[in-house]
Amino acid sequence: MNQLVISADSHAGADLLDYRPYLESRLHDEFDAWAKGYVNPFADLQAPEATRNWDSDRRLRELEEDGIVAEVLFPNTIAPFFPMANLTAPHPAPGEYERLAAGLRAHNRWMADFCAQAPGRRAGVAQIMLNDVDDAVEEIRWAHAAGLTGGVLVPGVPPGASVPPLHSEVYDPIWRTCAELGMPVNHHGGTGAPGLEPNPVSLAVFIVEVSWYAHRALWHLIFGGVFERHPDLVFVLTEQGSDWIPGVLKTLDYYYSRFRSGDATAEAKFGGPAASRLSLKPSEYFARNCYVGATFMKPSETPLRHEIGVERLMWGSDFPHDEGTFPYSREALRRTFHNVPAEEKLAILAGNAARVYGFDLDALRPHADRVGPSVEELAQPLTELPEGATSPVFNPETIIRAW
Repeated sequence: MNQLVISADSHAGADLLDYRPYLESRLHDEFDAWAKGYVNPFADLQAPEATRNWDSDRRLRELEEDGIVAEVLFPNTIAPFFPMANLTAPHPAPGEYERLAAGLRAHNRWMADFCAQAPGRRAGVAQIMLNDVDDAVEEIRWAHAAGLTGGVLVPGVPPGASVPPLHSEVYDPIWRTCAELGMPVNHHGGTGAPGLEPNPVSLAVFIVEVSWYAHRALWHLIFGGVFERHPDLVFVLTEQGSDWIPGVLKTLDYYYSRFRSGDATAEAKFGGPAASRLSLKPSEYFARNCYVGATFMKPSETPLRHEIGVERLMWGSDFPHDEGTFPYSREALRRTFHNVPAEEKLAILAGNAARVYGFDLDALRPHADRVGPSVEELAQPLTELPEGATSPVFNPETIIRAW
């Protein structure tokens, strides 16, 4: 019997000019002028391999060769009018919102059509902006009706941003709509960080800090009372690792206890009013509302799976990024999961993603039987790292995260 594998973190997007039909016609001339002068800064989107983002047949073929039968699709490539990848783009400056929002709508509509080319095997994630909550709610409702079962990608809010922080109640219509429609709220790594200065030190600091800025959404939503007011909301933290979670939950529980202590301490004075509105500890909200898109889990992370919650973890390949596991996903799974019990392995590699994103495991089973790695194969320890592999999962050194 073969292992059923779903990637809870993959990326796709249209070739630049292919977004044009998805824009309102009134923007076609403006788009043509913009596209003519646009210079793509990303080498991986200029190479022949870039077609993996939009060539449906090639994508299915290569994923199947890698043993993967279905995937959750986050954005990639460049959406209309964006200066950089829209996944990590900053919030629009004044006067930019309307055309950037139109660019994201074009991407969402392209994504719906791309998912329809492989029914039941792609869960597309719709993007929204936070500048106009009514617009965001309308787009969420459109995405649900269009079958984008991947839910919604909510951007992070760095300090000093032009929009309110994520803990603000101004976003309650977004959370309420997602909970009502059963649309997962995704928060992907790389978002929420301050602007990046193009110098060597800033680039190094960005790599060290980028995951932490994405983590911030967790405590913003907890202490902002989002999970208290919307108990059915599903919140997914993706491509941020998972080994930081046990320590952070202990820290958040500590502060929650101090906030509610009633003592004349700085913690109680500062945090008491917010914590008094919560009925659960932060770790309890996490266990009820949160999931982790634990992209290319490393061997050092699997021993923490019970502290995090086996039922909360979802493996991802990060296809087609350089740091992803392709074309060595089978080896990556052996390296990380060879000694994980079969029931837990099925949950992390497929079952949890199916529950969150609506995949039908019975419908995917024939594909897994045809192309998936065997259960016996994945039970074999990986004794030799594949030559040329670039994913961190194959790094012989283990990172110890402080957050």
